[in-house]
Amino acid sequence: MVIFSTSLGEITIELFQEQAPITVANFLQYVDEGYFDGTIFHRVIPGFVIQGGGHTQDMRAKETHAPIKNEADNGEKNLRGTLSMARTREVDSATSQFFVNLKDNTVLDHGQRDFGYAVFGRVSQGMDIVDLIAAVTTTSRGPHQDVPIEPVVILSARRG
Repeated sequence: MVIFSTSLGEITIELFQEQAPITVANFLQYVDEGYFDGTIFHRVIPGFVIQGGGHTQDMRAKETHAPIKNEADNGEKNLRGTLSMARTREVDSATSQFFVNLKDNTVLDHGQRDFGYAVFGRVSQGMDIVDLIAAVTTTSRGPHQDVPIEPVVILSARRG
């Protein structure tokens, strides 16, 4: 379990260690290093996802560890409240960024349109906070779209 203390409240995450061992180990490494502390939810798309885990408040991308193997074929689905790894078009490109699904996003599941996005956990408490984040006003900042005007900061991420 991981607890995110954000500028809007706490979110508790249950991790799917058995289904996504590589992804969970990677995520916990970032948690244990304090990597997420001070990062923001930099992409907020109502009715789709909130994404975080890689940018500072001034939208600088943080250095990451090497990309990991995509475990999207683990049988888990991108349902409302689940966490998945963000990635580029390259299948095995996920590093630190993750997203919370705001609805059932079957298009992101393994084999729907491509290899898919690896589900590795779910919000067990604080979905109301996720919904608060999803409701913030966004803008474009440089090349980034859907950026909250008022930063939503991950103050700390710790094991619970």
